[in-house]
Amino acid sequence: MTRPHDYDLLIVGGGMVGASLALALAGRGLRLGVIEAAVPGPDSQPSYDDRAIALAYGSRRIFDGLGVWPAIAPSAEAIRRIHVSDRGHFGFTRLDAADQQVPALGYVVTGRELGGALIAAMRARDDIALIAPARLTALRTEPDCVVATVRQGDETRELSARLLVAADGGNSFVRETLGIPVRRWSYGQSAVIANITPERPHAGVAYERFTDTGPVALLPMREQRCALVWTVADDRVDEVLGHDDAAFLARFQERFGYRLGRFTRVGRRVAYPLSFLRALESVRTRVAVIGNAAHTLHPIAGQGFNLGIRDVAALAEVVSQAQADGTDIGAAETLAAYDRWRRRDQQLVSLATDGLVRLFTNPLGPLRVARNLGMLALDALPFAKQVLTRAAMGTGGRLPRLGRGVSLD
Repeated sequence: MTRPHDYDLLIVGGGMVGASLALALAGRGLRLGVIEAAVPGPDSQPSYDDRAIALAYGSRRIFDGLGVWPAIAPSAEAIRRIHVSDRGHFGFTRLDAADQQVPALGYVVTGRELGGALIAAMRARDDIALIAPARLTALRTEPDCVVATVRQGDETRELSARLLVAADGGNSFVRETLGIPVRRWSYGQSAVIANITPERPHAGVAYERFTDTGPVALLPMREQRCALVWTVADDRVDEVLGHDDAAFLARFQERFGYRLGRFTRVGRRVAYPLSFLRALESVRTRVAVIGNAAHTLHPIAGQGFNLGIRDVAALAEVVSQAQADGTDIGAAETLAAYDRWRRRDQQLVSLATDGLVRLFTNPLGPLRVARNLGMLALDALPFAKQVLTRAAMGTGGRLPRLGRGVSLD
């Protein structure tokens, strides 16, 4: 006789992607468990140094569908235009929300505010069990379930579920335990991130500037701050982080230019190494892999988190439909439907992001001229610009209900 399962669905990783999936599936008659290594802390006031997250317009619609956007919106700054350029050269491209008849191309919000809204909504649900602090130590699959060995304090227990979802980041324990093959490499670069204040108002413009040492991005934030992402070679990271505020501002000014006037203040700087990872399989028997566990991207174009949220929207719809139909949410057919839905978007965004990094770091003169001519042509061709803009907004291709801002009810 088959024993009853502890949960219908277990999510490993209670970060923003895992929490979003739990919220998407709440209220659908499923017993949901979220295994998280740390107990999420209480929400607090944002500080100058909070790390920024760029949400594509399509991701905003997903959070609308989840019902959490009203809690996020007060801390979000709209990206109304995007300006892309090649430092020291003639090429540029401009994207404008007005051309797409949308209020914004995207939004910038701090991780603290976004995470706080998701955690508060998750804790308000009776059908989501937060298993934290806890660590997954082993995993095995059986014909009708997945069995997860979880260590919580001094206690170790086994939890079974019809479906397990790995949302446990780039160093995914689930992915590694199952032996899912990946393509991965290091870019030999790190992203230095900080919040910075320019002399002139940012006016809702995001800047992506390619330089001979790597891309530089500025994203508009509340209180006329900007989020800075400065790509530097790994062997220069200590030097850049070691600058005092004045020297750092001067160095970044030289990289970015004076389009926003002088930079007057900078917050705490941190750096993280940049790498590429793509899992060659996103499903296994009764397991789905989403978010950074399935794809970790260079921050150029700000697509990584948004790609993970689109994983959430598609998986939630497939699982919700299976539950409504009375079929097995962890069956091979259910997971195959998710895999077919997401494979093309994951591949295209991963390849495009990596291709941009390689294209704009190649110093060959003819290639540099060609890419600048390409940007000018793109800026002058409305149809091509619309395709690019829709891709940046995450509104192209087959959209799930949440991706249209509609709940799964």
